[in-house]
Amino acid sequence: MSLKAYNAAVFHLLGDPADMGADVSRGYYEDGLLIVEDGVVKKLGARAELEPGLPADVQIASFANALIIPGFVDSHIHFPQMDVIASPGDQLMDWLNEYTFPAEAAFEDPAHGQASARFFLDELLRNGTTSALVFGSVHKASVDALFGEALARNMRIIAGKVLMDRNAPAHLCDTPETGYGDSKALIQKWHGKGRLRYAVTPRFAFTCSEKQLRLAGDLLNEFDDILLHTHLSENEREISLVKELFPQFRDYLDVYDGCGLLANRSVFAHGVHLSADEMKRLSQAKAGVAFCPTSNLFLGSGLFDFARVKKHGIKIGLGTDIGGGTSFSLFQTMNEAYKVCQLQGDYLDAFTSFYLATLGGAELLGLADKIGNFEPGKEADFIVLDLEASPLLARRLKSCRTIEERLFVLSILGDDRAVRRAYLAGDLAYARA
Repeated sequence: MSLKAYNAAVFHLLGDPADMGADVSRGYYEDGLLIVEDGVVKKLGARAELEPGLPADVQIASFANALIIPGFVDSHIHFPQMDVIASPGDQLMDWLNEYTFPAEAAFEDPAHGQASARFFLDELLRNGTTSALVFGSVHKASVDALFGEALARNMRIIAGKVLMDRNAPAHLCDTPETGYGDSKALIQKWHGKGRLRYAVTPRFAFTCSEKQLRLAGDLLNEFDDILLHTHLSENEREISLVKELFPQFRDYLDVYDGCGLLANRSVFAHGVHLSADEMKRLSQAKAGVAFCPTSNLFLGSGLFDFARVKKHGIKIGLGTDIGGGTSFSLFQTMNEAYKVCQLQGDYLDAFTSFYLATLGGAELLGLADKIGNFEPGKEADFIVLDLEASPLLARRLKSCRTIEERLFVLSILGDDRAVRRAYLAGDLAYARA
């Protein structure tokens, strides 16, 4: 038995603040104690109440001027696009051709994939992200590399090989048959191994034939605990092109639905330009959307209508969408999400922001029974935040009167410097130098 205890201020969410109310949905202990046994949460509470019950030989790791929260969940990110982050240019379709496709071509080399996977996962942890839903490249080897590195870290990663058989450079295209075969082989090799899961990953309808999408739907039906991960209604030109390619379907979402890809395990990135009918059908299917504000702003895609999507009861998580997105940090993603809502006359409160980045993301990915908060029995993925990470942050936090104010300041001023430590299943995975 391995029993560990961690002391600092501790915060987590028990549910969606919009459904439960802010007071009921949150758990906060100013002088808290998180007790971990064999990699899972055993107890959480006030130190004064829990410490007397600890065995005498258990040492408590105490962190001054710190806040312990669940690890961040990134609901949409591209592993092969790190090297094109912060690349200037036109909007989505031109950006893909000019930057994304050339960068992804390099992943044909397994050595490049291996080195990139190490850096990618290190960067996630440095930013406090302990779980992520990840696009690979079209190359099977890219996903092998990512899963291998994640397994070595005991990290919760869901990923998949890109499916793409048209409207892309020929050397980056697979076929419906090879895409199906390679994906199935990856599922059988990696899905359920350690803390890994697979997501069937068509890039988006524009780069996939109907046959390829239907075979992806077959995979989703063959394996009842894998995810579907793709893009939906990110950019107006993209939507028009999809309509031209699939005139037999009534709208963008209907393309996926008609091919068997709309389900409660479906995660659609962006959803910036969804119609009311598409929102209704997403809700009925219990599918979800990854809100990617830094990418939507950087590529000029538009403003995600968080309030309307939320009103339809659709699951929502936050995605950095590297490399269209501009930061690995979920703090900076929360920052931009707040501004996107402000521009539309909506207020995104701090509790909801942290819910989207933790438990909400876990719910979107079908992992809420395993991660997302500190309920007993859940995997102990958590981060220790430094409340004095910068002079400005330290000064500003001193004037905060409530935990909600402190969280809001962190969501606006926080970045990778605020992450002091990251733990995976109770084991230290990152410590800031």
